[in-house]
Amino acid sequence: MAAELHVEMVAADRQVWSGEATLVVARTTSGDIGVMPGHQPLLGVLESGPVTIRTSDGGTVVAAVHGGFISFADNKLSLLAEIAELSDEIDVQRAERALERAKAEADASAERRADVRLRAVATR
Repeated sequence: MAAELHVEMVAADRQVWSGEATLVVARTTSGDIGVMPGHQPLLGVLESGPVTIRTSDGGTVVAAVHGGFISFADNKLSLLAEIAELSDEIDVQRAERALERAKAEADASAERRADVRLRAVATR
């Protein structure tokens, strides 16, 4: 079994992150999934939620992902997201304001997006 897997996280507008990892945790329509080297091939639909990547050098990368697909085969994991932001790119005050505005306007999808962004920041 290989000790690491190659990960590509791509959003509709850009490549978000690429590198080697030992574990990736993501939320799918079937529930949370952890993928390690040697995992069975899979194809799934991503739900909005934080994606956590444990890098080969012992670091952690966290991203807020809003929909898309996850695919794994031959120790290559692809995360194809509609929208994805690394936690380091998220402006916390802006996300908090967006959450308050979404709650005031009863906009469930905007509230979910802001909540995912804040959860990604909280886990970095």
